[in-house]
Amino acid sequence: MQDQHIVEKSAVELRRLIGSKQLSPVELLDACIARIEDINPHINAVTATCFERARSEARAAEQAVVAGGPLGLLHGLPIGIKDLEETEGLLTTYGSAIYRNNIPARDNALVARLRAAGAIVAGKTNVPEMGAGANSRNAVWGATGNPFNPLLNAGGSSGGSAAALATDLLPLCSGSDTGGSLRIPASICGVVGFRPSPGLVPSERKLLGWTPISVVGPMGRDVADTVLQLRATAGMHMTDPLSYPLGPEPFATLPEVDLSRLRIGYTEDFGVCDVDNGIRQVFRDKMAVIGRMVAVCEPVEVEMDEAHRCFDVIRAESFVAGFEAAYRRDPASLGPNTRANYEMGAAMTLADCAWAQGEQTRIFRRFQKRYERYDLILSPTTPVSPFPWSELYLKEVNGVALQNYYRWLALTYVVTLATNPSISLPCGSDHRGMPFGLQVTGAFRDDARLLASAAALEQAFAGDQRLRRPRPDLASLKAVNAPLKSIVTNPPGAGQGSQAPAGGPAV
Repeated sequence: MQDQHIVEKSAVELRRLIGSKQLSPVELLDACIARIEDINPHINAVTATCFERARSEARAAEQAVVAGGPLGLLHGLPIGIKDLEETEGLLTTYGSAIYRNNIPARDNALVARLRAAGAIVAGKTNVPEMGAGANSRNAVWGATGNPFNPLLNAGGSSGGSAAALATDLLPLCSGSDTGGSLRIPASICGVVGFRPSPGLVPSERKLLGWTPISVVGPMGRDVADTVLQLRATAGMHMTDPLSYPLGPEPFATLPEVDLSRLRIGYTEDFGVCDVDNGIRQVFRDKMAVIGRMVAVCEPVEVEMDEAHRCFDVIRAESFVAGFEAAYRRDPASLGPNTRANYEMGAAMTLADCAWAQGEQTRIFRRFQKRYERYDLILSPTTPVSPFPWSELYLKEVNGVALQNYYRWLALTYVVTLATNPSISLPCGSDHRGMPFGLQVTGAFRDDARLLASAAALEQAFAGDQRLRRPRPDLASLKAVNAPLKSIVTNPPGAGQGSQAPAGGPAV
């Protein structure tokens, strides 16, 4: 099958073409590598690569198709793995100079499941240092630029994955989410990011296994692609105490959703989040259009008064667990975001932790009551249009200073505290012509119905220019001079068998 635009087809369609012997996994991988080599130097989304190993796996995948045996859900599909996940034989830096030579000896549980389903790991995708913050830049690989303007932020911490999907470098990419790390980059890059219910997709790398705030999850260019990856990764695993068993074919079919009968409650700010006035107006305009598609669409009040302090404490606990040894050894080895979170947590008391756990429980219970009236709660995903990646984080909204580097993530982290499944869905453009993401949050543990509802909304949005998913102009992207590797120090993994980013070594 000869098609220069093959990389732009959905993952679901590509998998169908592979399974019907109309597309070779080798041809698909070669097309993805060509797209990476052409576009990645302009956005810096893909970091370490393993193209030769991937080619060998693609040839084996092709032989399996020819042989006519059973094929996995993701058979022959190239995938990008977020650089927080351990990948056997492939440089995994976590965006930190501490790990610039780290080549794991094994895949973690998520990556192992993706490979077992037939996915072909082509490379890693960029993150902030240790995943801290929503700007995917670090001292190892540099910054990831937004596909719609590479001088602007691509979000984080799954920014490399979101940018790679938006520019069709790869049909699938993995992500993870604590305060919005799946949803925020998906929003500002114009793709889909799904935060599943805690434990639905097992996470082996959580040091605090019982916390519900950190999850791993799928990203895709549309809902169907996102569900495809979810199907391959969901289900109980002995490394995650929150995981649980599912049926033999989880999410193979989704519930029927009649858009005209949906009951939607919406909020601009959950009562506590700072949101730019321009984004508020964009959201109001979009809700006016969506309101005509559904049965109920009305403002909802959510009690989140202590959400900021609650998230501060619970998030800081995980940083204390993860970085105490590195901080004691050399505080300067940690970047400013990671160091600030560790120091915040180290200063907290047992009373702080007990209060935060109790407050999260209260937030959870109040939030669930809203679903007695509504099927979905909608909000903006991000409070501002993308800002320059050269600014490490957003410092103010509407001229009012924010308290810390992650306070601008509040629209997503208040939902994290409630633990409900949530998805960022492309919903046209904002007032500055950048992608606008709609955060769609479903009922407790009702991931399947949320995904079905998101698919119904996506289908309706496709018919309306004001709401349909925007696509980046690759020619314009390549014309912008964005020094995305300007903050890189030394090349990672020199002499360690690792590979520099596509487009040349980091300098």
